[in-house]
Amino acid sequence: MKQLIAALLLTAVAGWSCRTNPGARTPSAPQGGSAGQPPEIIQPGAPGEASRVIGADKATDLSKVQATAADVRFMQGMIGHHAQAVEMVDLLRTRTNRKDMQLLGQRIALSQADEIKMMQRWLEVRGQEIPGPHAMHMHGATLMPGMLTPEEMERLAAAKGDEFDRLFLEGMIKHHGGALTMVQELFATPGAGQEAEIFAFAADVDADQRMEIDRMSAMLKELQK
Repeated sequence: MKQLIAALLLTAVAGWSCRTNPGARTPSAPQGGSAGQPPEIIQPGAPGEASRVIGADKATDLSKVQATAADVRFMQGMIGHHAQAVEMVDLLRTRTNRKDMQLLGQRIALSQADEIKMMQRWLEVRGQEIPGPHAMHMHGATLMPGMLTPEEMERLAAAKGDEFDRLFLEGMIKHHGGALTMVQELFATPGAGQEAEIFAFAADVDADQRMEIDRMSAMLKELQK
């Protein structure tokens, strides 16, 4: 609880110190007040949403926010989502000769594997079911947004060289886009995504996946020349 309040306060101080408006106030005075007043407490917004100023009482309330059923479903679904990305990256070892593709795969594999472990711990601490590593392959399993179908995975596994590189980049861009959809759906659910740890994780997923989509889109464009 104290860590959340401290993080919010640090955000407020950082935001205040970076704001400049020559002539309106001196650097020593926070926005909306005079010297000696406490800085504003700013609650970061969900991806795509603006941050907002909150009072100290609201900051204290946020420290008591608990995970919701939607949060649990998000973590469980994202484990399977990440697991497929790792499977896709494993194919790079024998199906591409491009150095940039290998480096991309290494970055994805490391980040996704670490995040899977974090999500498993998150669920375990809360006494929730942890999906098995092959749960997504079970008959009748529901694919999360952006995940490749069994047929698409088979086609990817059968390809090599430039054809594989193209299918991989197209598939991973689609896959990452699905992760963004999952984050949007989480924050669109009333009360969900507010617990400190899951808020930070979901926001990081949104930012990281967007950067990797931009990188892969550039690589795909270069490949298609």
